[in-house]
Amino acid sequence: MKRFLAVIAVMICLSQVKAQLTTKADCGTMYVEVYKGWINEVMPSADPERIKSKIPCFTSFEAEGNESKCGGAIYYADKGLTVYIQRDYFLIDEKFKGKMSMPLMGAKQAALFTLLGNPKIKDANWEAYQMSYGTLIIYYNAKKLVNKIIMSTKTTDIIQLCE
Repeated sequence: MKRFLAVIAVMICLSQVKAQLTTKADCGTMYVEVYKGWINEVMPSADPERIKSKIPCFTSFEAEGNESKCGGAIYYADKGLTVYIQRDYFLIDEKFKGKMSMPLMGAKQAALFTLLGNPKIKDANWEAYQMSYGTLIIYYNAKKLVNKIIMSTKTTDIIQLCE
């Protein structure tokens, strides 16, 4: 009788538990092509819908316009990427999850000359390189290691960064 009651009790408990199987969207791997200025074959100046289709799984979206903080953005907070739509640039931070055509993130400042040549503009914590697509800005931490990358289709003369 005890066994029978134990089986009934277990069946009642298990009937209350409902397993939920959910699938995750296939986000694929982000691939940054530094020399071409694109991520997953899309430039930061592309239409927002094209960007969202080529780089899926964004965490939030702010529509382009003057009422938005920085002219609109697509955020990939869990992947270390922000796309500033109206300002036409990608911001890649040290939390970036993906692959790069050249290993920039975490690289030493002194090692970049062989990869990129001389910067067009240089400051203590950043360097801006003129690229065929626009501008590549590299930021450094206190140890002089790359911790942030900006790729823009705009030149250094007209680029406007979001603070």
